[in-house]
Amino acid sequence: MAKYAAEDAQVTLVTCTLGELGEVIPAELAHLAWDADGGLGRYRIGELAAACRALGVTDHRFLGGAGRWRDSGMMGTPSNDWPGSFWQADVDEAAGDLLAIIREVRPQVLVTYDDNGFYGHPDHIQAHRVAWRAFELADGLVSKFYATAIPRSVLAEAMALLPDASGDGGQQLGGADFTRVESVAELPFGTDDEKVTTAIDARDYLGAKLAAMRAHATQIAVDSPFFALSNKVGQRALGTEYYTLLAGPAWSGAGPGDREPDLFAGLG
Repeated sequence: MAKYAAEDAQVTLVTCTLGELGEVIPAELAHLAWDADGGLGRYRIGELAAACRALGVTDHRFLGGAGRWRDSGMMGTPSNDWPGSFWQADVDEAAGDLLAIIREVRPQVLVTYDDNGFYGHPDHIQAHRVAWRAFELADGLVSKFYATAIPRSVLAEAMALLPDASGDGGQQLGGADFTRVESVAELPFGTDDEKVTTAIDARDYLGAKLAAMRAHATQIAVDSPFFALSNKVGQRALGTEYYTLLAGPAWSGAGPGDREPDLFAGLG
């Protein structure tokens, strides 16, 4: 997003919930958790605004308006069934809200999570379904449809680069107890290399990406160039972003197996 915004492409970010049920990492913000005083959703609006500023993204929308859909929590939890949760949303209704944005903005490219929601979060899975349905309803108005991805080989390399000075599988980094895994098979995400069609070199904007991640202090601990979510598994922040093209014209690049270098590749 930072790369394309800097290149004067129109970048519109649409988020589906306020993330009210997210796990809060810093102890000093623990009071925001839904099972404490609450208020995490409102707080995360500010985090998201700060992250957008870091990325240079000036057009952000909440699907159906802020608070229209509630965070569904992790898969298999009672909150999946709560009225108003995004997991319970009617896909066509939510897709209609996204279609209204598409008709206004008229993007050439639409990007969302993969069909597993990256790591199985129900709201991410639902975002994929809603985006796919909106793409269908747009009837050619959007040229290309992508899912975010990270090749397993790249993920394995990024995990291997996490420092391990303690000798016991973890290291104290920036006040956060980052840990390691022995294999990417232990992680709930990662894309088979052959399914990854696109690699965008955005290394010049890695600093902006890290700044945006720091803005999400309730959800992400950052010790550049490493970060961890609430599971405390350390990962290296990458300057190359990967995607899988799900619909639209394939890139006629240098040869078989080559990944397209631009989300707009193949478009006039």
